[in-house]
Amino acid sequence: MSRGLAPNAFTTAVATATGNAFLVAGTLVLSILAVLVSWVPPRTSWAFGVSRLWSRGLLKASGVRLDASLDPALDPARSYVFLANHQSLFDIPALLASSPGQVRFVAKRSLFRIPFFGWAIAAGGFIPVDREDKSSARRTFTSAASRLSQGTSILLFPEGTRSREEGNLLPFQRGGFLLALKSGLPIVPVGIRGTRAVQPRGSFVIHPGVAEVRYGAPLEVADYGVRRKGELMAEVRRRVTELAGLPAEGAAGSAGSQGGAG
Repeated sequence: MSRGLAPNAFTTAVATATGNAFLVAGTLVLSILAVLVSWVPPRTSWAFGVSRLWSRGLLKASGVRLDASLDPALDPARSYVFLANHQSLFDIPALLASSPGQVRFVAKRSLFRIPFFGWAIAAGGFIPVDREDKSSARRTFTSAASRLSQGTSILLFPEGTRSREEGNLLPFQRGGFLLALKSGLPIVPVGIRGTRAVQPRGSFVIHPGVAEVRYGAPLEVADYGVRRKGELMAEVRRRVTELAGLPAEGAAGSAGSQGGAG
Protein backbone atom coordinates (compact mmCIF):
# COMPACT_ATOMS: atom_id res chain seq x y z
CA MET A 1 0.00 0.00 0.00
CA SER A 2 1.33 3.43 -0.87
CA ARG A 3 2.06 6.00 1.82
CA GLY A 4 -0.73 8.31 0.71
CA LEU A 5 -3.52 5.72 0.25
CA ALA A 6 -5.73 5.18 3.28
CA PRO A 7 -6.85 1.60 3.94
CA ASN A 8 -10.47 0.88 3.07
CA ALA A 9 -12.87 -1.49 4.85
CA PHE A 10 -11.89 -4.45 2.67
CA THR A 11 -8.11 -4.12 3.06
CA THR A 12 -8.55 -3.52 6.79
CA ALA A 13 -10.69 -6.67 7.11
CA VAL A 14 -8.11 -8.71 5.19
CA ALA A 15 -5.19 -7.34 7.22
CA THR A 16 -7.07 -7.98 10.47
CA ALA A 17 -7.78 -11.58 9.47
CA THR A 18 -4.35 -12.45 8.08
CA GLY A 19 -2.41 -10.47 10.69
CA ASN A 20 -4.20 -12.03 13.64
CA ALA A 21 -4.01 -15.47 12.03
CA PHE A 22 -0.24 -15.10 11.77
CA LEU A 23 -0.13 -13.75 15.31
CA VAL A 24 -1.65 -17.05 16.50
CA ALA A 25 -0.31 -19.68 14.09
CA GLY A 26 2.97 -18.01 13.14
CA THR A 27 3.78 -17.21 16.74
CA LEU A 28 3.11 -20.81 17.77
CA VAL A 29 5.32 -22.34 15.07
CA LEU A 30 8.16 -19.83 15.29
CA SER A 31 8.13 -19.83 19.09
CA ILE A 32 8.71 -23.57 19.09
CA LEU A 33 11.50 -23.09 16.55
CA ALA A 34 13.08 -20.34 18.68
CA VAL A 35 13.12 -22.58 21.75
CA LEU A 36 14.69 -25.42 19.77
CA VAL A 37 17.46 -23.35 18.16
CA SER A 38 18.21 -21.57 21.44
CA TRP A 39 20.24 -24.64 22.41
CA VAL A 40 22.58 -24.09 19.46
CA PRO A 41 25.65 -21.95 20.33
CA PRO A 42 25.74 -19.00 20.48
CA ARG A 43 22.50 -19.81 22.24
CA THR A 44 20.41 -16.64 22.12
CA SER A 45 21.69 -15.46 18.73
CA TRP A 46 19.76 -18.07 16.73
CA ALA A 47 16.58 -17.37 18.67
CA PHE A 48 17.01 -13.67 17.89
CA GLY A 49 17.21 -14.58 14.19
CA VAL A 50 13.87 -16.37 14.54
CA SER A 51 12.41 -13.27 16.22
CA ARG A 52 13.39 -11.24 13.15
CA LEU A 53 11.66 -13.83 10.95
CA TRP A 54 8.55 -13.61 13.14
CA SER A 55 8.59 -9.80 12.94
CA ARG A 56 8.86 -9.68 9.17
CA GLY A 57 6.15 -12.32 8.82
CA LEU A 58 3.75 -10.42 11.08
CA LEU A 59 4.34 -7.13 9.27
CA LYS A 60 3.81 -8.75 5.87
CA ALA A 61 0.70 -10.65 6.96
CA SER A 62 -0.72 -7.41 8.36
CA GLY A 63 -0.10 -5.38 5.21
CA VAL A 64 2.44 -3.17 7.01
CA ARG A 65 5.41 -1.85 5.07
CA LEU A 66 8.53 -1.11 7.08
CA ASP A 67 10.40 2.12 6.32
CA ALA A 68 13.58 2.25 8.44
CA SER A 69 16.59 4.54 8.40
CA LEU A 70 19.84 4.46 10.38
CA ASP A 71 22.04 7.41 11.23
CA PRO A 72 25.40 7.01 9.44
CA ALA A 73 27.21 7.16 12.80
CA LEU A 74 25.62 3.88 13.94
CA ASP A 75 27.97 0.88 13.94
CA PRO A 76 26.08 -2.46 13.84
CA ALA A 77 29.08 -4.13 15.51
CA ARG A 78 28.84 -1.90 18.62
CA SER A 79 26.57 -2.26 21.63
CA TYR A 80 24.08 0.49 22.41
CA VAL A 81 21.18 1.31 24.69
CA PHE A 82 18.29 2.04 22.32
CA LEU A 83 15.45 4.18 23.70
CA ALA A 84 12.27 4.43 21.60
CA ASN A 85 8.79 5.92 21.88
CA HIS A 86 5.97 3.40 22.27
CA GLN A 87 2.51 3.67 20.70
CA SER A 88 1.44 0.22 19.47
CA LEU A 89 2.10 -3.51 19.69
CA PHE A 90 3.49 -3.15 16.17
CA ASP A 91 6.43 -1.16 17.56
CA ILE A 92 8.03 -4.43 18.63
CA PRO A 93 8.08 -6.22 15.24
CA ALA A 94 9.07 -2.96 13.53
CA LEU A 95 12.07 -2.58 15.85
CA LEU A 96 13.08 -6.25 15.76
CA ALA A 97 12.98 -6.29 11.97
CA SER A 98 15.01 -3.10 11.58
CA SER A 99 17.48 -3.00 14.48
CA PRO A 100 21.18 -2.88 13.61
CA GLY A 101 22.92 -5.91 15.11
CA GLN A 102 21.77 -8.09 17.99
CA VAL A 103 19.35 -6.42 20.39
CA ARG A 104 17.35 -7.60 23.40
CA PHE A 105 14.17 -6.02 24.72
CA VAL A 106 13.29 -5.26 28.30
CA ALA A 107 9.63 -6.38 28.40
CA LYS A 108 6.94 -6.62 31.05
CA ARG A 109 6.97 -9.91 32.93
CA SER A 110 3.40 -10.84 31.95
CA LEU A 111 4.55 -11.39 28.35
CA PHE A 112 6.87 -14.16 29.56
CA ARG A 113 3.87 -16.04 30.99
CA ILE A 114 2.20 -16.42 27.57
CA PRO A 115 2.56 -20.09 26.47
CA PHE A 116 5.07 -20.59 23.65
CA PHE A 117 5.58 -16.86 23.01
CA GLY A 118 6.86 -16.27 26.53
CA TRP A 119 9.11 -19.33 26.32
CA ALA A 120 10.51 -18.04 23.02
CA ILE A 121 11.39 -14.56 24.24
CA ALA A 122 12.99 -16.05 27.35
CA ALA A 123 15.02 -18.38 25.13
CA GLY A 124 16.03 -15.39 23.03
CA GLY A 125 17.52 -13.61 26.04
CA PHE A 126 14.84 -10.95 26.40
CA ILE A 127 14.69 -9.46 29.88
CA PRO A 128 11.55 -9.42 32.09
CA VAL A 129 10.63 -6.54 34.37
CA ASP A 130 7.84 -6.08 36.88
CA ARG A 131 7.35 -2.34 37.20
CA GLU A 132 5.53 -2.74 40.53
CA ASP A 133 8.34 -4.76 42.14
CA LYS A 134 11.51 -2.86 43.06
CA SER A 135 13.52 -6.07 43.53
CA SER A 136 12.50 -7.13 40.00
CA ALA A 137 13.72 -3.80 38.68
CA ARG A 138 17.12 -4.45 40.28
CA ARG A 139 17.29 -7.93 38.73
CA THR A 140 16.33 -6.45 35.38
CA PHE A 141 19.11 -3.90 35.66
CA THR A 142 21.66 -6.63 36.45
CA SER A 143 20.46 -8.85 33.57
CA ALA A 144 20.54 -5.96 31.10
CA ALA A 145 24.06 -4.98 32.18
CA SER A 146 25.15 -8.59 31.69
CA ARG A 147 23.70 -8.66 28.16
CA LEU A 148 25.53 -5.45 27.30
CA SER A 149 28.80 -6.90 28.56
CA GLN A 150 28.28 -9.86 26.21
CA GLY A 151 28.19 -7.59 23.16
CA THR A 152 24.46 -7.27 22.51
CA SER A 153 22.43 -4.07 22.60
CA ILE A 154 19.46 -3.40 24.87
CA LEU A 155 16.22 -1.72 23.79
CA LEU A 156 13.81 -0.09 26.22
CA PHE A 157 10.69 2.02 25.96
CA PRO A 158 11.43 4.82 28.47
CA GLU A 159 7.71 5.70 28.61
CA GLY A 160 7.22 2.26 30.20
CA THR A 161 3.98 1.51 28.34
CA ARG A 162 2.12 2.47 25.17
CA SER A 163 0.88 6.04 25.08
CA ARG A 164 -2.84 6.44 24.42
CA GLU A 165 -2.84 10.01 23.14
CA GLU A 166 -1.77 11.01 19.65
CA GLY A 167 1.17 13.39 19.58
CA ASN A 168 2.26 13.05 23.21
CA LEU A 169 5.07 11.21 24.97
CA LEU A 170 4.53 9.88 28.47
CA PRO A 171 7.06 10.85 31.17
CA PHE A 172 10.40 9.10 30.68
CA GLN A 173 11.57 6.64 33.32
CA ARG A 174 15.15 6.44 34.58
CA GLY A 175 16.04 2.78 34.02
CA GLY A 176 17.51 3.00 30.53
CA PHE A 177 19.50 6.11 31.34
CA LEU A 178 21.00 4.59 34.48
CA LEU A 179 21.88 1.47 32.51
CA ALA A 180 23.70 3.52 29.89
CA LEU A 181 25.52 5.55 32.52
CA LYS A 182 26.61 2.42 34.41
CA SER A 183 27.77 0.60 31.27
CA GLY A 184 29.26 3.69 29.63
CA LEU A 185 27.60 2.73 26.33
CA PRO A 186 26.02 5.31 24.02
CA ILE A 187 22.28 5.92 23.96
CA VAL A 188 20.60 5.79 20.57
CA PRO A 189 17.29 7.68 20.39
CA VAL A 190 14.70 5.98 18.18
CA GLY A 191 11.53 7.53 16.76
CA ILE A 192 8.60 5.41 15.58
CA ARG A 193 5.80 6.75 13.39
CA GLY A 194 2.66 5.22 11.94
CA THR A 195 2.18 2.18 14.18
CA ARG A 196 -0.66 3.73 16.20
CA ALA A 197 -2.60 4.10 12.94
CA VAL A 198 -1.91 0.42 12.20
CA GLN A 199 -3.25 -0.78 15.55
CA PRO A 200 -4.03 1.56 18.44
CA ARG A 201 -3.90 0.34 22.00
CA GLY A 202 -6.96 -1.67 23.01
CA SER A 203 -7.96 -2.66 19.46
CA PHE A 204 -7.57 -5.98 17.64
CA VAL A 205 -8.31 -4.36 14.24
CA ILE A 206 -5.25 -4.02 11.99
CA HIS A 207 -5.10 -1.24 9.41
CA PRO A 208 -2.56 -1.69 6.59
CA GLY A 209 -0.04 1.11 6.43
CA VAL A 210 3.58 2.15 6.88
CA ALA A 211 5.64 1.75 10.04
CA GLU A 212 8.52 4.21 10.07
CA VAL A 213 11.52 3.68 12.35
CA ARG A 214 14.21 6.36 12.58
CA TYR A 215 17.44 5.54 14.43
CA GLY A 216 19.24 8.71 15.52
CA ALA A 217 22.89 9.45 16.17
CA PRO A 218 24.41 7.89 19.31
CA LEU A 219 24.83 10.11 22.38
CA GLU A 220 27.98 9.49 24.41
CA VAL A 221 26.85 9.37 28.04
CA ALA A 222 30.39 10.19 29.21
CA ASP A 223 29.71 13.74 27.99
CA TYR A 224 27.01 14.01 30.68
CA GLY A 225 27.74 11.76 33.65
CA VAL A 226 25.43 11.01 36.56
CA ARG A 227 25.36 14.63 37.77
CA ARG A 228 23.88 15.77 34.47
CA LYS A 229 21.44 12.87 34.12
CA GLY A 230 18.51 15.27 33.90
CA GLU A 231 20.10 17.04 30.94
CA LEU A 232 20.78 13.70 29.27
CA MET A 233 17.14 12.62 29.69
CA ALA A 234 15.92 15.94 28.32
CA GLU A 235 18.18 15.71 25.26
CA VAL A 236 17.17 12.12 24.50
CA ARG A 237 13.50 13.04 24.87
CA ARG A 238 13.98 15.99 22.52
CA ARG A 239 15.62 13.76 19.91
CA VAL A 240 13.01 10.98 20.21
CA THR A 241 10.28 13.61 19.83
CA GLU A 242 11.95 14.95 16.68
CA LEU A 243 12.61 11.50 15.17
CA ALA A 244 9.01 10.42 15.86
CA GLY A 245 7.68 13.56 14.15
CA LEU A 246 5.90 14.76 17.29
CA PRO A 247 5.34 18.39 18.28
CA ALA A 248 8.20 19.96 20.23
CA GLU A 249 7.63 19.98 23.98
CA GLY A 250 8.22 22.65 26.55
CA ALA A 251 9.17 20.22 29.32
CA ALA A 252 11.09 16.99 29.42
CA GLY A 253 8.62 15.03 31.54
CA SER A 254 9.10 13.44 34.93
CA ALA A 255 11.21 10.43 35.78
CA GLY A 256 10.23 6.98 36.99
CA SER A 257 12.06 3.77 37.77
CA GLN A 258 12.22 1.43 34.79
CA GLY A 259 11.18 1.18 31.16
CA GLY A 260 9.93 -1.80 29.21
CA ALA A 261 7.64 -3.08 26.51
CA GLY A 262 3.99 -2.97 27.46
